[in-house]
This record gives sequence, structure tokens and C-alpha cells, in this order.
Amino acid sequence: MRRETALNLLNDGFTHSVKDPLWGNIPFTKELKDLLAAESVEKLSRIKQNGPAYHIYPGAVHTRLNHSIGVYHIGRMMLLSIARKLDDLPFTEHGMMSFLSACLLHDIGHFPYAHSLKEVVPREHEEIARSLIRSDKALRCAIEAAGADPAMTGLIIDKDEPCSDKETGTYRSILSGTLDPDKLDYLSRDAFFAGIPYGRQDTDYIISALSLVDGALALESEAIGSVEQVLFSKYMMYRSLYWHKGVRSATAMIKKAILTALRDDIITFDDLYLKDDYEFYSLQERYRDYGPFSLIRDVERGRLLERKAELALRSGRTLCPEAMDVTSRLLAEERMRGTLKGRYPELKPEDVIIDIPEPISFETHIRILLPDGTLSDAECEGMVFQKAGSLFSQALSKASLFLPEYVDESDAERAFMEVVDGE
Repeated sequence: MRRETALNLLNDGFTHSVKDPLWGNIPFTKELKDLLAAESVEKLSRIKQNGPAYHIYPGAVHTRLNHSIGVYHIGRMMLLSIARKLDDLPFTEHGMMSFLSACLLHDIGHFPYAHSLKEVVPREHEEIARSLIRSDKALRCAIEAAGADPAMTGLIIDKDEPCSDKETGTYRSILSGTLDPDKLDYLSRDAFFAGIPYGRQDTDYIISALSLVDGALALESEAIGSVEQVLFSKYMMYRSLYWHKGVRSATAMIKKAILTALRDDIITFDDLYLKDDYEFYSLQERYRDYGPFSLIRDVERGRLLERKAELALRSGRTLCPEAMDVTSRLLAEERMRGTLKGRYPELKPEDVIIDIPEPISFETHIRILLPDGTLSDAECEGMVFQKAGSLFSQALSKASLFLPEYVDESDAERAFMEVVDGE
């Protein structure tokens, strides 16, 4: 596709807009804007982007829909920037519209309460999104009306599904990578709404410095500092917001309630898919006498368990295998409760929670476009990016023990030691 054709397609007809508090007026075609009214997209307006983090940062009540609109905006700006730099682009009209649709729809399979359920359920939200596009006739029709291909849209979202189409692969490399629109939006947006300064990116500059070479993104060498900024921002956002001890407590409480209910055959995995925050909360209403579901009610009311002990996993000490595995952790927690209940007979099974954060990916690979037109690998430029990502991940990796406030910390630490090194 010629440059002029691509620029026209990305500008003509974008006469509708959505007012966004972060990016301002975001242009849409009528058909792309109509996608926002699809049931599976509109549902995102009832899923908080940061789940229970609003108990700690009251401003963090923005939604997955806010974020999806932001990802669409950055994705479109990336295509425009790329188109301005190339005479010929490896794009088709339906391919570009499929990419923009994928940006809007990339989170339609997401679970409520942020990442509380990510470790629990066997299906990734990207796979669920692609499956939903296949099965929802009204959604497919809306995608087609926008000039997009539903199958291609689903494949762009679900990057783990095998696909040999080069154009689809190009869009995947844009939507999922070190400097992808998803990350550029959520870091800035989450920081903005939480009122903390660490996540904001120089997004316009980053977009202007991106090029497409051999079907994949490359960053102009002058902008290499933007990769370091993204890495550091992600680290600070995890440290300050995503893994704040209160947010970790709420996340662990939700996770334990669901794991216990699955073990006891109270619910099935199908009860968890395609729910918004309100539908998820209503699960416990059906089983009000089921003790572990009191954790969900407590989270909703801001009554969080306290961190009474923690272990830096980078220290070389580890928990016993039973505790490290999310599917068997309930057994380790019950053993720990047995240690504590002699002094705290009121301690219920759901009151003892071992929290081990899921691995974090600090993507560091980005191709660098040098002034002479040749390509270099960022990780070969002194390995600074790879080392930084590894150090950031290690610094954040801590196992925690959450208990009611009445449990003394010294007792909690002694009990925690029982699951350290398998003792």
C-alpha cells in the first residue's frame, strides 16, 4: 500500500470522537465507534482497570473501557507515524482496520478485579477474546462493518495462536512488545488516575521515533532512553501501585476465595469467565453461608488482611514446593493455621493467606535503527536493558503472609518460617 493511501485511510471518515481525560479528543469512524456499543465491549465499563487498588488510591476507579480506547488511540497514532516514513507499507485496508479493532477489543476477555484470577483460571484472556469474537455474531458483524476481518482481529489479539500470515504478524509485533500501545497507555493512565507521577511516558516522542523495518518495529537510536524510562516506570508502578501491600492483600483474598470454592465444587471455571465486577461480586450472594466468600465481601468493603511477615525470594531462601504451587497452597496455609490456632483459636481457614506474586515480564528486546540505516539489538548494546529487567523483577519478588490484625507479627514470622526452605 502506498503512503498516501494509508494516510487517507487512517484520516478520512474519522469524524467522530471520544473525549479522554488522558489523551484528549480521540478520533473514530462511525463504525469503529459503534464497536464501543457492542455488549462485550460495553461490559468493560464495569470492570475497574486496577481492580481493588481504589481502596488504597481512591482515584484509581478508571475502567478497562477507558484503557481500551487509549490503546486504540496509541495504535492508530503508531500506524500514522509509520505510514509517514515509508513510501510502501506491508498493510492492507482490512488489515489496518483489523489492527485498530484488535486494539479496541484486546481486553474483552479480561477478568474482573484486575489480576486476582489470572493464576487461578486455565485460559488466558487473549484466548477468551478470540473465542468470543468467533462465537458472538453481533460482535463479528460490528467488526466487519468497521472494515475489519473478525478472524484476523482475533489472531492479532491472541498472539499464542499459530499464524503464518505476515501482515498479522506485523500487527502482533506492534500490539505486543517492549513499546506497545497497551503498555504505553496503562502506565500513563494508571499513574494519572492514582495520582502518582512514576508511570507517565513521553508517548508522542516514542511514537515519532518508531519505524517499521522488515515487518517489525524498530526504534530510532536517539530515543533509546525511552526504553529505559518504560522499564523504570513499570518497576515503580509495580512497587507503588500494582504490588502495594494493600493491593496484594485484596488480590490474595480474592484468589483464596476462588481457589477454595473451586476445590469445594461450589463454583466452576465457567462461573468466572466473561464477568464484570458486579457479576463477579454477585457470585458470593448465591452462597452467603460459604465462609471463604466472606473474603470477597471484605475486599469490597475495604476490610483487608494485614501483611504480618514477608520473605524476599531473591535472598536464596524459598518456600516449600507445596506453598509455591498455587493449586496446593491451601494445604500449606492450613498447616500454618494449625501452628497458630493454639494461641488464636478464632482464626478461620480463610484468615491465613500466603501470597506469592506471579512472575513479571520486563520486556527488553527492541531493535534499534541506527543513523546509517542498519539495525542493532538493544540487548547487545551493553546488555543494560536485560540486566535492568532482571534486577527489577528480583527486587519486587517477595512472598507475604496475610493475617487478621490481631495476630502478633512475631507469631506470624515463626509460623511463616515453617514453610521456608521446606522446614
